[in-house]
Parts: sequence; structure tokens; C-alpha cells
Amino acid sequence: MDTVEGKVAVVTGGASGIGLALARRFLEDGASVVVADRDKAALDDAAGALGAAHGDERVLAVPTDVGDPDQVDALAAATVERFGAAHVLCNNAGVLVDGLTWEVPAEGWRKIVDVNLMGVANGIRSFVPGMIAQGEGHVVNTASAAGLVTGPGMAPYFATKHAVVALSEALHFDLQVMGLGEAVGVSVVCPEWVRTDLVTHSDPADGSVKPIRELLAAAVATGTDPADIAEAAASAVRTGRFWVITHDNTLRYAQQRWATIAEDGRPTLPS
Repeated sequence: MDTVEGKVAVVTGGASGIGLALARRFLEDGASVVVADRDKAALDDAAGALGAAHGDERVLAVPTDVGDPDQVDALAAATVERFGAAHVLCNNAGVLVDGLTWEVPAEGWRKIVDVNLMGVANGIRSFVPGMIAQGEGHVVNTASAAGLVTGPGMAPYFATKHAVVALSEALHFDLQVMGLGEAVGVSVVCPEWVRTDLVTHSDPADGSVKPIRELLAAAVATGTDPADIAEAAASAVRTGRFWVITHDNTLRYAQQRWATIAEDGRPTLPS
């Protein structure tokens, strides 16, 4: 997809952070945008600001819990009803559940799997058939560097982001074997720390430990501007690139991990 001008992009988790930056980026590039988020108040504020800057006729806000397949189906239907098609899907909605692996409650696991993993699966199921039918589309899944490496204190996040990377690769292969790879592209975005509300909007009751939460908050506060991540993702759509690795250290950390695997060694922290 050489350009998104005149196309339609759908962004989940679009009320803030990377999602809002993605919506803004696609609007600036000439697309119409559907923003979805389960926080209706924040969604209305974001859509109002985007509409004021780029025209209300190019922005649609649809309150959506991506963990609910019926709501994601409704999001797809609302997109087609308003704009006629969906050309780019950004499965971006995500939550953080942190804490020591054995202390995270079952409800915390269910919550993060519903949003971070099933939200992506629901988006693919609801939107990709339409992309196939129209012969054009691109899916952007927001994973994380946490989908390529692991560490302490965030087992549910590491697990679900690894799953998003695997799901993205599997989607790519499924499209290829069905002869659809030229029509529908896939990208997976794997940033390190980004200045978002991921930590502040997460629930400490899910099992977090105070020192870990403080380290996470500090890392996010000094992270990359979401606009830089959005630009990298938009570029991947235009060029058909699968891997969107936004930080220099990510590949080195991943290579260290695989070197340890090849040596049959115990896991080591990135260094």
C-alpha cells in the first residue's frame, strides 16, 4: 500500500498513547480514521480533537472493548457503514498486568489475555475477511520488545506480547500459503519504553510489587514519543515491512537470548 490517502484506518486503543498517535499519523497522511477505545470519555475527547484538526467527516469514534468479539464485529460493521471499507487495521489496544509470576491473580491473567491477545485475534477475525474480499489491506499489530525478550516482574505482559508476535507471524504465513500475501500485508510493532499511560492506567491490585511498579513508571516517563512509533508503523504499511523494531537495543537483546538458547544455557537478563 504505497499510500493511505483516501483509505480508511481503524485504530483500537485509539484514545491515547500510541493509538492516538497512529490515528493522527494516518489522518495527516490523508486517510479517514475510526478510533476505538473502551474509555468512552477519553475516546470522545480524542475524536473531538482529531476531528477539529482534520475534519469531523474523516473521524469516527466507536466505543469498543476489544476482548468482546461481538463489540469488535460491531466496530467492523460501523466502519463499513460509515466509510465503505477498512484498509488498515491497527490492533493496538493493550493493558499491563505486572507482578511476581506466582502472585498474579487469575483475574489479572484473564484481563490481560482478553485484551492483549484476544483483542488482536478478534480484530483479525472481524476485519481480515473484508480485506481479502476487497483485495487490499494491511494489519498492524502492536506487540512490544517484550514479545522478543523476557525479564522479571511482568510475566503476563511478556506472555501475551510473545503471543502477539507469534500470531502476527502465523497470520503472515496463512496469507502467504493462501496466495493472499500480495493483497493483505502484516506488520508487528515491537517498541521498548514509550511515553504512554500504560502503567498509570494499570491496576496495582492485579499483583504488582511496588519496586517493580516504580521502575516501570520511571522507564515509561523517559520513553520514546508515541509519534515516533506511529511514524515507524505508518512507514511499514507503505513499504510492506513486517518487523517494526523501533529501538536499537532490541535486536541485540533478542540475539543474546537466542544465543543462550543455542548454548542450552539458563535464561539471562538483557545486558
